[in-house]
Amino acid sequence: MTGIKVADIMHKGVISCSEETPIQEVARLLTEKGVHALVVVDGEGFAQGIISQTDLINIESLEEYWNYWKGLQAKHIMSKEIISCRPETDIDEARRVLAERKVHRLIVTEIVEDKEKPVGVLSMTDIVRYMAQGE
Repeated sequence: MTGIKVADIMHKGVISCSEETPIQEVARLLTEKGVHALVVVDGEGFAQGIISQTDLINIESLEEYWNYWKGLQAKHIMSKEIISCRPETDIDEARRVLAERKVHRLIVTEIVEDKEKPVGVLSMTDIVRYMAQGE
């Protein structure tokens, strides 16, 4: 796949929520949009974290949260570590990061004012779909 850039096969745009989004709304967005994760952004659209279906499921294992999960917000359970890449990143490099970090997606960001602005998502599914095309 040498020469192919993340921008060539990524899903453009992101589905996001704010840090204050209630967990029930996060679950609704994940379900309605048919995605596995949301990018958590601040009021200016800069990435603050990511919240996935796995994060929601893992609440069950944290008994102190389970009893009052309806009162939680995205900021309470999101991962603050954003594993990202740029649109111009070579797809082979992106695949290596996915494999080494054992994650299912990279948030594609552009740097604006020294902060990460999400512009898309590159998932394992995007890469497999490209591979299936046989190009």
